[in-house]
Order: sequence, then C-alpha cells, then structure tokens
Amino acid sequence: ELRELRSCALVCKLWHRVLHGDENSEVWRSLAARCLAEEALRTDILCNVPTYKGKVRAFHHAFSTNDCSRNVYIKKNGFTLHRNPIAQSTDGARTKIGFSEGRHAWEVWWEGPLGTVAVIGIATKRAAMQCQGYVALLGSDDQSWGWNLVDNNLLHNGEVNGSFPQCNNAPKYQV
Repeated sequence: ELRELRSCALVCKLWHRVLHGDENSEVWRSLAARCLAEEALRTDILCNVPTYKGKVRAFHHAFSTNDCSRNVYIKKNGFTLHRNPIAQSTDGARTKIGFSEGRHAWEVWWEGPLGTVAVIGIATKRAAMQCQGYVALLGSDDQSWGWNLVDNNLLHNGEVNGSFPQCNNAPKYQV
C-alpha cells in the first residue's frame, strides 16, 4: 500500500530513492495498476498525465463517493461527477483528500449546459453539499469559496468579492 511505502521511505534510503526518483518505475506502475480501475487509466484525464506516480496522485485526489450530495454520483473512473436532475436542489461533492496549506490547481471540464447557478470552488469539511433551491452553494458561507461560471462572480460568505477573470471581455459560458 502507498501508506506503507511512504513509511518505508522515511526509514530506508533505498525506498526513498525508489519513491522519489523515477516516477515511471515498476513500483509506481504496479501501484497504479492495483489502485486505479482500468476505466480510470483509459480516461482522457489520466492519459494526459505523463507518469504513473502522477496518475496515482491524481486518483487519490479525485472525487469521493462518500462525500457528496445524495443527488450526485461519481463514475467508476473517479473523476466524473454526474448530477441527477432533481428540481429545486443544489448539489455538490468533495474530493477524497483535502488540503490545509499551499497552492493547488485543478482542470475542470464541464460538459453540457450550466443551468441557472453553476459554481466551482473549494470548501471545508463542514460546508454543506446539498440544499433546497437553486443557490450558489459554494461561497454561500464562511466555509467555502466559489466561482459562479454563469456571471463570473467570486463568492465567499454569501457575498460577491469581485469578478473573474478580470478582463474587459470576460468569456460567457453557455447557460
């Protein structure tokens, strides 16, 4: 298991070199084959990740099937969220692993129309992942920050905190 290998790397110079050296080594290939479904390895998302270590890392940061709205399901590849079309419901999902510091970036592919409220963002473990009505769930309280793709507003604590991107001809997404 990855957790056990990390522990080994802390006490053994050889394992440290193996895990922090070649990111396409047999160890990383074996871990990728064991913890990622074949469907996940064939997705466009992971095909563009150049190393097995990167694929394993991406999968460990994918959506959590245990931490999402009851109206959402995560496909087997772990990277695709599907929202069941339930009227008057706003729904969300979190990833498997959170962060407490640092800068992090995601690539989001949104297929299909956005709807009346379409927000992507970050949230603490305490932020709600479902509510009644159509609202900007992310950014609605002090536990989350959101970017509303419909009007390009940045949201936090229920308030608009600017727009993004900051340019004269900001893109408009199909609603």
